[in-house]
Amino acid sequence: MRGLGDYIDLTLAQAEQQWKSALSRVPAKRQVPFEPIETLLSLGASFLVNHRHYGGSTAQRAVSPIPELATLFRRPNSSILAKMANLDGSRRNGAKHDLLAGTRLRERPDDYAGIYRTIFAAARAVGIPQDQLPDFLGLEFGGSLHLLGQAELEESVVEEALSGEVRRWAEVRPDLTEAETERLLVARTRVGQHVFASHVLDNCGHKCVFCGLELGKAAAPRMLVASHIKPWKDSSARERLDHRNGLAACPIHDVAFDAGLITVNGGLKIHLSEKLQQGMLDDPVASSYFARPPLRETILLPASADHPGTEYLAWHKDRIFEAA
Repeated sequence: MRGLGDYIDLTLAQAEQQWKSALSRVPAKRQVPFEPIETLLSLGASFLVNHRHYGGSTAQRAVSPIPELATLFRRPNSSILAKMANLDGSRRNGAKHDLLAGTRLRERPDDYAGIYRTIFAAARAVGIPQDQLPDFLGLEFGGSLHLLGQAELEESVVEEALSGEVRRWAEVRPDLTEAETERLLVARTRVGQHVFASHVLDNCGHKCVFCGLELGKAAAPRMLVASHIKPWKDSSARERLDHRNGLAACPIHDVAFDAGLITVNGGLKIHLSEKLQQGMLDDPVASSYFARPPLRETILLPASADHPGTEYLAWHKDRIFEAA
């Protein structure tokens, strides 16, 4: 029986032995239990991939690093996706040690980064090359795991939104204390927000859609904000994870959008509120940020980008822009 220490106290020697065991595995109809390194790398994939996008019939379309992990571990994509669901509690019959390990390391992403490096050092030591196991989080040689989009998740708002779900969990997972359930749901929410923000930045080409500020992918997460069009607190569980409900913006234009001073219509044209237009007449600094240029006529998106959902834009115009 695995315990929490098998995950958070993983040593290099243990990781090497587990890699050897996985690599010698013969695919079989009945799957063998996951080694801790498999569970931990499945957890790492959850910082990039929303497993809820894939069902039984679409598992083969799962994006990297799911196929690479499945190949290495001699398992189908669906098995990796199921483990990811166990780790965040989406499958409520998941093993308790999976839930607790997933919660602990989501809460402490820098601890996870250290374990990730141990797993990768062990993989290279047993001869697994980069093309078979890519450094999908960019942490193999150092760095920290910075969760994006967290400013949008005020503690009181998250607690209120999750209170009903905590009560429901008490009925289906009596093996978890209320405190454990709360920690699990908050950690899952924060990583879900990170995945959402990452996808929004990618979709928007890592530049401000309002003015075009672009500092490169490495700097963009620090200088750009990827937040919801229809705010997180007002969105359903599905809408909170939908990248079409997000725009990337520099801090100035993000605040203006959240405050209802600017909005975007269904044709992607940027509109300024009367209050902002009057402020620009009185304040040349305001004008320097909201005149055209630097503000564009329509939002900037890569040619291949998914356009923001018209339902989200309409919600913002009706509920935030016109109420400002």
